[in-house]
Amino acid sequence: MGKKRNKKTFVWRPKPKPRTPPAEMRNWLDLPRDVTVSILSRLRPIEILESAQMVCMAWRIICKDPLMWRTIDMANDGEDDDMFYNLDAVCRHAVDRSSGRLVDINIEHFGDDDLLEYITDSCGGIRRLRLVGCYRISRVGLGKAASKLTLLEELEIYECNLSRTSLEMVGRSCPLLKSFKLNRPEFSDYGISGFAGYDGFDDWNDDENSDESNDDENGDENGGSVIDSFGKDDEALAIAGTMNGLHHLQLFGNWLTNDGLRKILDCCPHLESLDLRHCFNLDLKGALGKRCAERIKQLCLPNDSIDDYEFRTAPCDYGFYNDSEDFDCDDDYPYNFNGYYSDDSDFYDDFTKIRFFDLF
Repeated sequence: MGKKRNKKTFVWRPKPKPRTPPAEMRNWLDLPRDVTVSILSRLRPIEILESAQMVCMAWRIICKDPLMWRTIDMANDGEDDDMFYNLDAVCRHAVDRSSGRLVDINIEHFGDDDLLEYITDSCGGIRRLRLVGCYRISRVGLGKAASKLTLLEELEIYECNLSRTSLEMVGRSCPLLKSFKLNRPEFSDYGISGFAGYDGFDDWNDDENSDESNDDENGDENGGSVIDSFGKDDEALAIAGTMNGLHHLQLFGNWLTNDGLRKILDCCPHLESLDLRHCFNLDLKGALGKRCAERIKQLCLPNDSIDDYEFRTAPCDYGFYNDSEDFDCDDDYPYNFNGYYSDDSDFYDDFTKIRFFDLF
């Protein structure tokens, strides 16, 4: 008999896939300089000073370029990790790096008269200034700063300490002003929001230390120039009297009445947009409302939706509450970070390396 043949077993195996070459690692240093500048310019000052400038020498050179600092955005909500830094000193560093070329600056929830004076003394070409919750900037400080902002075109003020005097000085000192936003929800935790109806808070800061508070130019005892307890149209009259070149005006939560609005329309012939949301002292059902509708291209009425408003407001026991007011201005600098170093100091970079473990 012949030998038995072994049966062959066939096992199916998938055809091996060809190996793909490893992905090529992209070197960020190979990016064109203008692309790198565009990317880095989207970072906040703290992010640049804390990390970006330390990546490599090429990035550091870019981060020290004054053109990188034409716009300084010190945005924060007063509660995030930014408050572990001395925002005042960070802002001063950023201003120094601009070498006087700063044109646009935003300050939120920190700062005082000294900082504002430092900025305006260092940079005379500022065209846009935005202040949010800067309670330590007094009416006197804002007025002095305005005298140096002759090229200012846009001014935005959200819940800051103001008076009719400071607004009048802004108007007289800034002849090129085209856009003005004065925003304060009608009421807040502190009573009248932004101290619109009570200027006493400012008096505590300034009156004892400033000779200007006793000058005749600050008005009579009835509040001719300083907002008195019920001067509902004081801000409107200051705007109408000194800001005649305005094209855009936002008065969110203002106390102005029909008389104040009428004066603004009479004295600001170039107005194209007017935002009057939450200005509940206005009655625009008659001829005044018709005048606004016919003349103003973009008009927001007191009861219009605030869904697109930057700061959220909600009803509370005292009127309207703004979420941004949770921040306590007394906690601007919860830790005692001292020292300011010029850009030539060997300690400059060390300042930006304040970590959590450095606080103890």
